[in-house]
Amino acid sequence: MNAMKRTKCSLLITMASCLLTSLHARAQGELLVAAAADLKFAMDSLVSVFSHEHPGIQVKVTYGSSGNFFEQISAGAPFDLFFSADIDYPRQLQDKGLTLSPVRQYGKGQIVLWSSKLDPTQRQMQTLLDPSVIKIAIANPAHAPYGKRAEESLRYYKLFGQVKDRLVLGENISQAAQFLTSGAADIGIIALSLARSPAMQRQGGHYWLIPEASHQPLLQGYVLLAHAKGNAAGESFRAFIGSAKARAVFNYFGL
Repeated sequence: MNAMKRTKCSLLITMASCLLTSLHARAQGELLVAAAADLKFAMDSLVSVFSHEHPGIQVKVTYGSSGNFFEQISAGAPFDLFFSADIDYPRQLQDKGLTLSPVRQYGKGQIVLWSSKLDPTQRQMQTLLDPSVIKIAIANPAHAPYGKRAEESLRYYKLFGQVKDRLVLGENISQAAQFLTSGAADIGIIALSLARSPAMQRQGGHYWLIPEASHQPLLQGYVLLAHAKGNAAGESFRAFIGSAKARAVFNYFGL
């Protein structure tokens, strides 16, 4: 074999080796997760526990609205797992043939009326009509499940027409909570899981749990996506989510 042939052969072997190394790293060490914004604190805790038990796996989580993630994944966004605040979104992805596992429920969301300026436990939903309330934060009902449930509840209590001009819409439920903690809104309807987070508790606010009878259930689900094919890390994390340790974290955050 002449020098040129040996060089070409060596280059091909190197390229093949790099490709195999890259695929192995992808299969064993990295996981891309799309998670509903209400899961921010619960998922951060879950990833911390999982990473301690699986130090070789790096879990990268992107938080946002479930509706937006559904559109992105449908269009080919490279996520390995999807945790949705509305279980119907992963079910629709399953119908499209974009999943690798059955859809599983991980929790049931609840909404609360939260304020650092007023105590909603006193007048409950009527607190929204207090003269001091100028801005009311909710997630955008167009694509955020928590926003949809907030609007349903406002309509149930026949308050929507009276407060709609004072609503400020967060891109997702986490942004709606940020409006409250920053003072951009006086009161808002957010996820119980966020109200229970250390960050919200440090604000010294009060919350009132809005009765489930006022809105449709917030059944939440997760699924392993087609992008995770050949990625052992995806199956490991999916198995962890079904464990007693993970269930304890979900319960702590009211899910």
